[in-house]
Amino acid sequence: MVDHARAARLAKRIQQIIALAIEHEIKDPRLELVTITDVRVTGDLHDATVFYTVRGRTVEDRPDVQLAEEALAKAKGQLRKIMGDQLSVRFTPTLSFSVDTVPEASAHMEALLAKARAQDEVIRQSAAGAKPAGDPDPYRISDDADSAVDADPAVNAPRNPAEPEER
Repeated sequence: MVDHARAARLAKRIQQIIALAIEHEIKDPRLELVTITDVRVTGDLHDATVFYTVRGRTVEDRPDVQLAEEALAKAKGQLRKIMGDQLSVRFTPTLSFSVDTVPEASAHMEALLAKARAQDEVIRQSAAGAKPAGDPDPYRISDDADSAVDADPAVNAPRNPAEPEER
């Protein structure tokens, strides 16, 4: 039986342990800019997928994800040992690392939304002094059509639902 609450608690604890281990115990300069963003544990608690991002030093600096991936692969056994020592579970989950693409995707979406807002503002400014094309009331019936409808009593008379409709 899968206990999702227990798996979520274990994932949260694994995230804390690995983040602290990378920060304080693993002495690899390639892991200096790695941030653990999320951990997912399978229902049987045997496998854990650790999601991470790599920060750049400046805006123009592109993070080197390949170096971070190599460093995490090298430190995987040591991280699992540290995690097993601090967790009180019968089986220490195996670790796999995956790059978290959510921050890049959300930055891309924010850029698209900013572009759409700018286009909306340009359209709003151009429409500020505009007048609608055509008549102000396009559904207005001309006066001669109104008099023709009023003159025919059969058109204006209420219909009795009990009577059959004439054709």
